[in-house]
Amino acid sequence: MAETTITVRDHGPYVIRGEFVVVDAEGNQFERKEAVALCRCGHSATKPFCDGSHNRERFQSAPRAGG
Repeated sequence: MAETTITVRDHGPYVIRGEFVVVDAEGNQFERKEAVALCRCGHSATKPFCDGSHNRERFQSAPRAGG
């Protein structure tokens, strides 16, 4: 089984790679892909997935682990 990683992109989405399933609040599964980018800015028209709106909205967030 491939390791699952979630990468927090500076000023952008969460990128998930590996073995995972994305489900909605009712338990319905979204289309399965090798990697997905999940919206952090709240402006995406394709939530929960990123559509690049963070660039237009000039979303700023660059958290670091352990700090």
